[in-house]
Amino acid sequence: MATLVERLTNMLEPAVAAAGYELVGIEFVRAGKHSTLRVYIDHENGISVDDCADVSYQVSAVLDVEDPINTEYNLEVSSPGLDRPLFNSGHYERFIGEEASVQLTAAIMNRRNFKAQISAVEDDKVTFTIGEESFTVPVNAIKKANLVPKFD
Repeated sequence: MATLVERLTNMLEPAVAAAGYELVGIEFVRAGKHSTLRVYIDHENGISVDDCADVSYQVSAVLDVEDPINTEYNLEVSSPGLDRPLFNSGHYERFIGEEASVQLTAAIMNRRNFKAQISAVEDDKVTFTIGEESFTVPVNAIKKANLVPKFD
């Protein structure tokens, strides 16, 4: 699965950048005949529905030509939202001090799913803190992570 997401990222990033947006990340969720290709975009001025439509048009054109997915799927273009997904070490570094909800590919220190503060990032490893306890996780051992929204 990672290879498909990597191929899609490399394929779609230039089209998203040419439209003036940042490609935050891509998720491909297989669900039989109802698979979904989710493309997250961002911009310093935020993302509107029109922005998503513009990028969807650009991305669809690339996907139609390249045809990288051999099954039916729905394309969704979205802003990262309040529970922003974290895909790479740069994302974790940008949000040091924030709380994240994390799902690991395998348990580390008897934890596979947890909420923790992002404390540090170094050499593609993220240090999380829960209370007084800190532990470091390689980015490639993280299956999924999202920021936990704050409502003050």
